[in-house]
Amino acid sequence: MTTDGIGPSTLIVLNRDGMGDGDADLRAKLLTTYLTLLVENDVLPGAICFYTEGVKLVCEGSPYLELLSALEGKGVHLIVCTTCLKHYDLFDQVAVGIVGGMTDIITAQGKAAKVITL
Repeated sequence: MTTDGIGPSTLIVLNRDGMGDGDADLRAKLLTTYLTLLVENDVLPGAICFYTEGVKLVCEGSPYLELLSALEGKGVHLIVCTTCLKHYDLFDQVAVGIVGGMTDIITAQGKAAKVITL
């Protein structure tokens, strides 16, 4: 797998409960495959930001926790929106990543040479 294009200066945004706009099963399947390939091939963005429904991906019970933990273990910063967690009443259920504010998200965007929204 080529790693051209995704690296430490890349920020990935996850702002829904899967990848893309398809039905729930397809979104889940696509995101699982995407994250698995990142982990297995050491294609590591500098950070992943989670906001709106994307915060659900880092909370207890999420099927993505193992993959996200693996990415975090490889040095990928996982930034989770405080406001969104409070909105969905998930603040106490974060299982991976760091809880940050909009300033943290803006800082990550500013440092990124490329922002990819899934």
